[in-house]
Amino acid sequence: MTPIPEAQTWHFPTSVRFGCGRIAELPAACRELGIERPLLVTDRGLGRLPMIASIAERLDDAGLGAALFSDVQGNPVEANVAAGVQAARAGGHDGMIGVGGGSAIDTAKNIALMVGQTRPLLDFVDEGDNWTRVDAAAMLPTIAVPTTAGTGSEVGRSAVVTAAADRSKRVIFHPAMTPAIVISDPELTVGLPAAITAAVGMDALSHALEAYCHTMYHPMADGIALEAMRLVARWLPRAVADGGDLEARAHMLVAASMGAVAFQKGLGAMHAMSHPCSALYDTHHGLTNAVLMPYVLRYNRPVIEERLGHAARILDLAAGGFDGFLDWVISLRHEVGIPNDLAAIGVPADQASTLAPLAEADPLTGHNPRPVDTAAYVGLYEAALTGDLVR
Repeated sequence: MTPIPEAQTWHFPTSVRFGCGRIAELPAACRELGIERPLLVTDRGLGRLPMIASIAERLDDAGLGAALFSDVQGNPVEANVAAGVQAARAGGHDGMIGVGGGSAIDTAKNIALMVGQTRPLLDFVDEGDNWTRVDAAAMLPTIAVPTTAGTGSEVGRSAVVTAAADRSKRVIFHPAMTPAIVISDPELTVGLPAAITAAVGMDALSHALEAYCHTMYHPMADGIALEAMRLVARWLPRAVADGGDLEARAHMLVAASMGAVAFQKGLGAMHAMSHPCSALYDTHHGLTNAVLMPYVLRYNRPVIEERLGHAARILDLAAGGFDGFLDWVISLRHEVGIPNDLAAIGVPADQASTLAPLAEADPLTGHNPRPVDTAAYVGLYEAALTGDLVR
């Protein structure tokens, strides 16, 4: 058996303290950033678990005036951020610790951004130069502690939130939103249920895959994306099969962070289609991406065929070319328990025409390798809703 990776500290794209047991360094990380009263931000489910109580106790023992904020839902909404800002201001908190998956870490980042702002959150949506509206000096530092291996939000410069007015997913961006310190401790992911492990692991794959398929010239991102895909191919089935496989958990944490680094290059129709589903029907983001993956790959084939042939060689797949890569994706989905159709995860079967224009309006549509309009999205949704993998 290959040994569990040794503890390392990386300074790319931020300070990442990777290794088993490194959660013990959390109080020191706070002090390094000048945080004396951290707000511990997590989701509702995780907030009830012993892990969070243990982290809070560790902070208290170090003399840090920590408080817990766990009013974060699976697909965070503006109200979650507003409540967190209120809690941060009321408690005089001077930094955020986001513990959990992308929902918790994104919300911690949005709270850290908004505590000192006078403009509303959606004024900072990632469009044009909106980010220059931020009073950067009023932002608070964030520490990210991922407990799943999917979104890679711990190394990202943005955060997703669902807008109250139209239930659309919006991306909030500022370069300083990247957490200053990441504590990437594989032991915190042990025991994650198989279904969640599969969904978040496929999310990591979707980030690396869509970034790699993006037509922008960015060899550095491509290299990171390819290695992230290779890690997922090797380790995700093991992580799903055995919740206690620490070796697999460690490699998947790295793959998730790598996918998020790579997707600074761009994403595409997979995410553009996923966003309306999770906004309207509260589907799990990673699971939705996993269901949509083969349909979008087929649609993009005329543009990405050569690239995926190369990826098939890097992954050392038994069958090469685009078809070999697509067959691997479908086989991996089956192995880790991903259904073939959106209807199986709660999207009504008659909603293709409702979802299609929302996907076309998503900013990520413009980054898809092959142009895609509402009519094309209707066809993609119809195939994905019925599980028709032939189209």
